[in-house]
Amino acid sequence: MIDKNNKIIENERAVLVAVIQQNQTENLVNEFLDELAFLAETAGAQTMKRFTQKLPNPDSRTFVGKGKLEEIKNYVQGKNIDLLIFDDELTGAQIKNIQDVVKVKTIDRSDLILDIFARRARTAQAKVQVELAQYQYILPRLRGMWTHLERQGAGIGSRGPGETEIETDRRIVKDKISLLRKRLKEIEKQSFTQRKERGEFIRVSLVGYTNVGKSTLMNLLSKSDVFAENKLFATLDTTTRKVVFENTPFLLSDTVGFIRKLPHHLVESFKSTLDEVREADILIHVVDISHEQHEDQLNVVNKTLQELNAFDKPIITVFNKMDLYAERNFDEWLHDDVKQQILQELNDKWHNITEGNSIFISAKERENIDELRAFILTRVREMYQIRYPYKTQYF
Repeated sequence: MIDKNNKIIENERAVLVAVIQQNQTENLVNEFLDELAFLAETAGAQTMKRFTQKLPNPDSRTFVGKGKLEEIKNYVQGKNIDLLIFDDELTGAQIKNIQDVVKVKTIDRSDLILDIFARRARTAQAKVQVELAQYQYILPRLRGMWTHLERQGAGIGSRGPGETEIETDRRIVKDKISLLRKRLKEIEKQSFTQRKERGEFIRVSLVGYTNVGKSTLMNLLSKSDVFAENKLFATLDTTTRKVVFENTPFLLSDTVGFIRKLPHHLVESFKSTLDEVREADILIHVVDISHEQHEDQLNVVNKTLQELNAFDKPIITVFNKMDLYAERNFDEWLHDDVKQQILQELNDKWHNITEGNSIFISAKERENIDELRAFILTRVREMYQIRYPYKTQYF
């Protein structure tokens, strides 16, 4: 169920819905739904069924066609379903129209991601960022899905002549957004001061798609205890640790994971958190090599780095979860020499694409971690020589 704060309650039974549009394939949309199911699981919901429909463009009133919506309604009412989740953003009017037919709570991918972020937020900065993104999500949908908001500071006499209740609620949301932006700026100033106080250390940031093992790798490299879990967005807050390899110190940061179709307002709200990425001297791009869509995930991260103006930095591409890759791709009858040939071809491919800046590891099994440390150390020392040629105490 959904609680009074519009958050998903554990063990909710959900149905997923997607439209296969004219520029998409059925396989691609199924990949999106796989990820949506993982998001739903992360939020505490159990996926009971998926519905897809081929349409040139989504229906402006109900996103899916009338017949498909009736099919969904019949299933939902017969299976005690609590929640309908659409893979693409819905307008307020679409949400209302769908709910009028199916009679269950309806949300979209963006709302689901915001719910997960709200659950995962721990620091004051993350909480404000998520709340800001939630209000920015709600604002354009007020007219279509309007339900009367609480009158906090907007009681009798607060409305102008002829002003409707929805206009009052819109003003409440806008005032809240303005307040949250001011609060976020204050927190950002404190964070900027903290970053300035870190001195002249070379900064290294871990980036990557969500759930690729960044936090596990952070723990290995820094010997710290960063929260790691096999769920999407296990951590939202940037964690920074001082690390020393062979008397060479540097700062290592773990950042929030990226994902496809990440809500625009969430990206905007979290740009301050991603300052660690923009200000980093070296990026370590962690990729889950065992995932079937690892190249798509890699491209999503690269695109986001380009949007952050951080793609021109030195990047070490770390292909993680080689243990899972072998488990999923090598059967017991495959000869060792064939396995080695496949792995060599994989290594050669990415060595060429990354111009020698890639390495294959298993953070879980600690495979190739010493080689990764040596790789990072070389790059960090090169950066010190470029940045501070007059300093020799690190070498």
